[in-house]
Amino acid sequence: MTTTSQYSGLQGWALILGASSGFGEAVSLALAQAGMHIFGVHMDRKATMPNVDRITSEIKQTGREAIFFNVNASDPEKRREVLDQMEKVMSDRGEPSSVKVLLHSLAFGSLKPFIAPSPKDALTQAQIDMTLDVMAHSLVYWVQELVTRKMMVRGGRVYAMTSSGGTRVWAGYGAVSAAKAALESHIRQLTMELAPLGITANAIRAGVTDTPALRKIPGYQEIVQAAVQSNPSGRLTTPQDVAAALVALSRPETSWITGNVIGVDGGEDIVG
Repeated sequence: MTTTSQYSGLQGWALILGASSGFGEAVSLALAQAGMHIFGVHMDRKATMPNVDRITSEIKQTGREAIFFNVNASDPEKRREVLDQMEKVMSDRGEPSSVKVLLHSLAFGSLKPFIAPSPKDALTQAQIDMTLDVMAHSLVYWVQELVTRKMMVRGGRVYAMTSSGGTRVWAGYGAVSAAKAALESHIRQLTMELAPLGITANAIRAGVTDTPALRKIPGYQEIVQAAVQSNPSGRLTTPQDVAAALVALSRPETSWITGNVIGVDGGEDIVG
């Protein structure tokens, strides 16, 4: 685990959507080590809850708060309930109700082809709509409510996890690819509308990273092998690489960096 001395200087609260594994887990831990309290939203069943308990325990070991909500982040009512509870927590602590960092790292979608020999094996409208709602549109709704409630104000940072799949094709990745492309479009629009409020918005394009989400993609082994062979840095990206980048981007000195798709990939995208 990264030591606290490597990160320092951030304050306040971060809200991590998708906090229980992969990028969300790594960013939660890194921001806590940097000085931030963590609100985490995740959706886990009983079998994976021990991992959630481990993450919250490690956050608390840094001396920071860890308050996690096991709910569907794309459910409007659950979103409002989480934000209500967040406001109460910050109010009870006598702190301003301000979230300094929002990370959207939700990976829940359908991995099926558009065209299949049998219609039952092809993506349905409901599956495409669900994938885009969870992995793209939900970002907009969380930001809307945070800003409307004045829970994110000047100095805030919005991040969304994208991938090279937003511009490339993989077997069974059509709905997720569309979601990543939409997510990047949402970031551009949010950048324009949030800039007058002093809030930045950036998409983070990680290189191929061995996460639970990657392992659900059909043929992921071939994706991993190709990335290792082509990456000029000679290895896969890790969640910790991304977490370190987000900590750096969350410092006050980076307030002029907004509206970008920022590659954190060791140079993978230039040769992929």
